[in-house]
Amino acid sequence: MQILEDSRQAFNDAAAGLSEAHGAASPGEGRWSVLQCAEHVTIVEERFLGFLESAGRLDAPVIDTAKEADLLRRVADRSGKAEAPEMVRPSGRFSSLAEAVKGFNAVRSRTVAFAQNRSDELPTLACEHRRFGPMNGREMLMVIAGHSRRHAEQMREARAAL
Repeated sequence: MQILEDSRQAFNDAAAGLSEAHGAASPGEGRWSVLQCAEHVTIVEERFLGFLESAGRLDAPVIDTAKEADLLRRVADRSGKAEAPEMVRPSGRFSSLAEAVKGFNAVRSRTVAFAQNRSDELPTLACEHRRFGPMNGREMLMVIAGHSRRHAEQMREARAAL
């Protein structure tokens, strides 16, 4: 839970205090604005939470804390670029940065509630990530937290370029 809340705070801090104009401004050719990053993170988290909510079951619980730590680190690491699939690219879903941040916080609250309510089941949930392969529910939560951290850093980079 703490990792999810810490990554929520990093995301909110990265978006805080920006005017709507600055939030929507692109920092350069082919680079996403803070608003676009926020939309993308929200879309992805909704999808990943859906994966968790509809996950199958593993035959036995799996807890691999080294894999969890590695996923959290690898997903958040911006030294390598990753191209977002078309279905999770920003398309103007939110009309303002404030609306996007509200959308992110709403889905993050749902993710935290899922993690709290089903914490005992997480090691038995069977998920699949297109890049990282098969994983359990705990590992998927590390991907979710790492993803919002990754884009919080991108949002800070976009802010610095304005």
